[in-house]
Amino acid sequence: METLFAEKEEIIWYLACRAEDVPVDGGACVLINGHQIAIYNFARRGEWYATDNECPHRQQMALSRGMIGSQGDEPKVACPFHKKTFSLQTGQCLNDDGYQIMTFPVKVTNGMVYIGVE
Repeated sequence: METLFAEKEEIIWYLACRAEDVPVDGGACVLINGHQIAIYNFARRGEWYATDNECPHRQQMALSRGMIGSQGDEPKVACPFHKKTFSLQTGQCLNDDGYQIMTFPVKVTNGMVYIGVE
């Protein structure tokens, strides 16, 4: 665990997993402080993302198993059950204004994935 400050907010970095534990162009779920967090290795874009694992549409812990892709320049994940799509950058639902998920900063260092939690 490492503590950093960003824009006056304290971010605590938690070791989540090894980078090799997350499928290429896919996701995995980790439990940090009792909270399920989905981690995505968006290899086609060379980017990593983390969001809530729970889809707010039906309160199912499933987003880590969703398909990732892009809507224009916006990276997104689609819930595997009802196809609600969420921005991996902002958490905003892209096909229904009524839903939002949390997003978390990610860093990969020496083959290890860290999730930042405020």
